[in-house]
Amino acid sequence: MEPREPLSPFLLAFPGPLRDQLVEAVLSGEKVSTSGLLAEYEREQEELPPVGERSALIDSEGREVAVLELIEVRVLPLGEVDLQHALDEGEGYRSVAEWRAGHERFWHSEEMREALGDPGFTVDDATLIVAERFRVVERLG
Repeated sequence: MEPREPLSPFLLAFPGPLRDQLVEAVLSGEKVSTSGLLAEYEREQEELPPVGERSALIDSEGREVAVLELIEVRVLPLGEVDLQHALDEGEGYRSVAEWRAGHERFWHSEEMREALGDPGFTVDDATLIVAERFRVVERLG
């Protein structure tokens, strides 16, 4: 087996039960997209990942469990998220309203507000999100 170049980490949620659930959904093929806040990239002064980038999906234990390849990256207002994106997140949402309620709970959580450095952070229809679509290239371990 040839050694491969180190990959940047692909992190879903924070370590714990939610991350474990999301990683399992990726590995089972149910989850093929994810959403983040553009504000997270801005706070970390990170560029958006380019289409074609490969990264390592990380579980709650910090292990690389799969190689993912980005096949689409879109920045759009929260109010423009469509049903297909909500379904493709693989979390059992049946409507955009369900998807949004779940994501607002996460984005308004104390942990996320702390990560953003804004204890009063809230989202609205104009909040910009990064919608990423990916595919599993290789399962690891």
